[in-house]
Amino acid sequence: MTDNRTAVRPFRIDIAQADLDDLHDRLSRTRWSPQLPGSGRERGVPVAYLQELAEYWRSEFDWRAQEAALNEFPQFITEIDGLDVHFVHVRSPEPDAVPLILTHGWPNTFVEFSKTIDLLADPRKHGLDPAQAFHVVVPSVPGFGFSAAPREVGMTPRRVAEMWLVLMDRLGYRRFGAQGGDLGAYVAPELAIAAPDRVIGVHLDGGVGMPTAADVPTMTPDERAEWDLMQQWMTGVDHHTLLRAAPQTFAHGWTDSPVGLLGWLMHKFNEFAPMVDRAEDAIDRDHLLTNISIYWFTNTAATSSWPMYNGLGDGGFVWPKGQKQVPTGVYGGGSALMLRLAQRDNDIAYWPEGNTGNHFVAMELPAEHAADIRTFFAKIR
Repeated sequence: MTDNRTAVRPFRIDIAQADLDDLHDRLSRTRWSPQLPGSGRERGVPVAYLQELAEYWRSEFDWRAQEAALNEFPQFITEIDGLDVHFVHVRSPEPDAVPLILTHGWPNTFVEFSKTIDLLADPRKHGLDPAQAFHVVVPSVPGFGFSAAPREVGMTPRRVAEMWLVLMDRLGYRRFGAQGGDLGAYVAPELAIAAPDRVIGVHLDGGVGMPTAADVPTMTPDERAEWDLMQQWMTGVDHHTLLRAAPQTFAHGWTDSPVGLLGWLMHKFNEFAPMVDRAEDAIDRDHLLTNISIYWFTNTAATSSWPMYNGLGDGGFVWPKGQKQVPTGVYGGGSALMLRLAQRDNDIAYWPEGNTGNHFVAMELPAEHAADIRTFFAKIR
């Protein structure tokens, strides 16, 4: 007899029409704030910009089309540690495909990888070398999207990694690769730390070799100049502090008002796309709104805040810790300073030059992202 707690159950996204109607109604009745003095985004998301985006969300964005596209991916639910975990599982038609688990970031969902999955799973269909193919697993992190939220404090990237090990075992994958950026850049190394005999390698979008104030005394004059320049770039709303201190307070507004949620998430997506004027200049607008819609329909603005209040550091933000158990590759690479620091804590097997893109590269440059993953795993296999 199958244990229902460990069963892998098929899942399809099916948002009730009443919920879609409610979203449209709330958007139509928005009480807009006045535009504060200033220009551009120096006071936050401009009113006129958000009004135009909200109207597009209400009257032009086709949720049903996006829902149908997402449902083209095989999706499932399984219970791990008492929590229902949602995941996409696309098996490659290639017999020698490598299992690969991808972990999304914040404020994202599994939708982060929706343009990358097929490139990885079926390269032959896209005119790519079928020798580098993957069985792709994309779980929704607990508290995000269609995965159940933690019921108590203590969820951490290490605990997520332990859940992912159970998931991969349940799918029959003893050996596999791990990939992620943002929050995923914390979870993927933890997989290698927890089970180095199972993880082939770790590919990260970034966050490796980032200097801290503790590194300043060891820096050369040129490295110190680079550090000083980095301090000018690291600006914006500190969501780590905000969501560590009072996530429940702010989530009341994000949960009750779709425009409140839209403004907050677009503020962050714009900050995460510093190479362009607006996030939509790098990431398709419908892709962004699909992600935001999932936050709205699943009511996860609050539950997705756990990485900031108990997950990423003891009382404050820290960069992902390294691991030397398995090889690491990085999409973004970086300067000689960052490489030196990355090698201190990681077995760096792949550090490319020339890759470009903003924070969520899988959404912005899916072909380049998939190519980089393929190159890394070809190098270490």
